[in-house]
Amino acid sequence: MFSVLATGFPYTTVVVVAAIAIIFMLIVIANIKVVQQARSYVIERLGSFHALWGNGLHFKVPFIDRIVKNVSLKEQVVDFPPQPVITKDNVTMQIDTVVYFEITDPKLYTYGVENPMAAIENLTATTLRNIVGDLELDQTLTSRDVINTKMRAILDDATDPWGIKVNRVELKSIIPPREIQDAMEKQMKAERMRRQAILQAEGEKQSQILVAEGEQQAAILRADAVKQSKILEAEGEAKAIMAVQTALADSIRLLNEADAKDSVLKIKAFDAFAKAADGKATKIIIPSEIQGLAGLVTGIKEAL
Repeated sequence: MFSVLATGFPYTTVVVVAAIAIIFMLIVIANIKVVQQARSYVIERLGSFHALWGNGLHFKVPFIDRIVKNVSLKEQVVDFPPQPVITKDNVTMQIDTVVYFEITDPKLYTYGVENPMAAIENLTATTLRNIVGDLELDQTLTSRDVINTKMRAILDDATDPWGIKVNRVELKSIIPPREIQDAMEKQMKAERMRRQAILQAEGEKQSQILVAEGEQQAAILRADAVKQSKILEAEGEAKAIMAVQTALADSIRLLNEADAKDSVLKIKAFDAFAKAADGKATKIIIPSEIQGLAGLVTGIKEAL
C-alpha cells in the first residue's frame, strides 16, 4: 500500500486499472477458439459472412465477429418416422426411411435453407410418395433397391444448393395394411408348408433309392457268392477227375513197365468189371475175355 501511494496514483485508480486489465484478459481468452477435426465454424463480421474456420487455433475479434454455426463435417444419419404412402393400386402403406448425408459446404448449409433437417425430411417424404405412387404393391415390396437408388439421386440433386451431399437412402421398413399382412402371412405359411412337403418327399425318395440300391448290391453280392461257389466246386471236381485219370495213367504205365502177362491184365479187367457190376445197372454185358478169365480161375482152383 505504501509503494502504491508513493507512486502518486490513488489506490482506487490502481484497482480500476487492474480490474480493467483482468477483464481485458478474460475477453481475449474467451475469444480464442480451437476448432476440432471434422468441424467447421461459420463466422460473421458485423452481420455479414466473414470466413469459415477449419481445425486449429483461431481468434475472434470481440464484439465484431460472431460464430454463427458450428458445423459437423462427418457423415450423419437421420431416421425419419414412418410416412403414409399410397401405391398405384390404392394401397396405403407406412414406410420409414433412413438418410445418410454429409455437409460439404458449411456456408451454403448455414444460409441456403432455414431448417435443413426439416427440409430434408419433407423432401424425403415427397420424393417417396412420388416414386411409390407409380408402383403397385408387389413392385413396392420387391423393388427396394430401385426405390433407394431413385431417392438418393433426387435428394442429392435437390440438396446440392444447401451444401448437403446425400450418400445413401434406405427404406428401413415397409408396413402394408393389416389385412394385407394377414394375407401375406397365410401365403408365406402355405409356401413354407409346400417347401416342407417337397423336402419330405425328396427325403422319402432318396431313402427308397438308397434301399433299392442296397438290395441290388446285396443281390449282386449273393449272385457273385453263388458263382464263386460253383466255380470252386467245378474246379474241385475237375481236380478230382484229373487225379483219378492221373492215377489210372500211372497204373497203366506201371503195368507196362512191369511187363504184365495176359493173365494179370485179365484179372485187372475182372476187378474193373466187379466194380462196374457193383453199381445200379440192371443189365451187364460180360466180355468174352472175362468169360475166359473165369475158366482160367476155375482151372487154377482144380490144380491147387
